[in-house]
Amino acid sequence: MTIHLREDKILDPTQVINLYKANKWSSGEKPRQLMSALANSHAVVTAWDEDILVGLGNSLSDGSLVVYYPHLLVHPQYHGLGIGRMIMEKFQEKYGGFHQQILVANNQAVKFYRKCGFKRAYKTSSMWIFRGNE
Repeated sequence: MTIHLREDKILDPTQVINLYKANKWSSGEKPRQLMSALANSHAVVTAWDEDILVGLGNSLSDGSLVVYYPHLLVHPQYHGLGIGRMIMEKFQEKYGGFHQQILVANNQAVKFYRKCGFKRAYKTSSMWIFRGNE
């Protein structure tokens, strides 16, 4: 198996929704909004096993100083193969010199993001208004 990355926003909605649903992300239940969000992202990096979408990450950014990573997900059948790290490395090529790189990690993902160089932000707390169900 050879995984290849793409940096375009040409996405098949069915494959995107299947990836989100496989990970039990509630945004997969809002296909129109999800596809619009990805299309309006600063960057989208996708991972492919031939023509099958197996991973996706997106960024929101001012293009100069700050970048936020709202989504990074890999199909559960492909977990542990380094695909998430490949996506984060691709983002580092683009945003590595930025003043702030920000994300919110659920407890299961903290260890992964630490391996990618992230650490808990000094005296901060994640806050949100969330209308999902996971």
